[in-house]
Amino acid sequence: MRHPDAEEPLRLWYKTATNATWANLPDLRGTYPHADGIRASRGDTLTVFNIGGNKYRLVVRIRDEYQLMNVRAVLTHRKYDGGKWKE
Repeated sequence: MRHPDAEEPLRLWYKTATNATWANLPDLRGTYPHADGIRASRGDTLTVFNIGGNKYRLVVRIRDEYQLMNVRAVLTHRKYDGGKWKE
C-alpha cells in the first residue's frame, strides 16, 4: 500500500458515511465541518473531505435524493492542489 496511514481514517469515513442520513451539504457539515462543495469541469457538484489530519483529500459525488455516494478520488494534499482530478 502506497499510503498506509490513510487506511484507518478512510475506514472511519466509510463507516460514518454509510450510516449517515445527510440531506444536503449544510447537514453533512454537522459531521464534517470542513467538507467543501466544488464544481468539477463537467458540471458535477462534488464534495471534498479532509482525511487523515488534512493529509489527504477524499473527493465524492453525493446524490442526496438517492442517498448514493460515489468516490471519485483519494488524493494526497499535493495531488489535490494540482487540480487534474477536476477534469
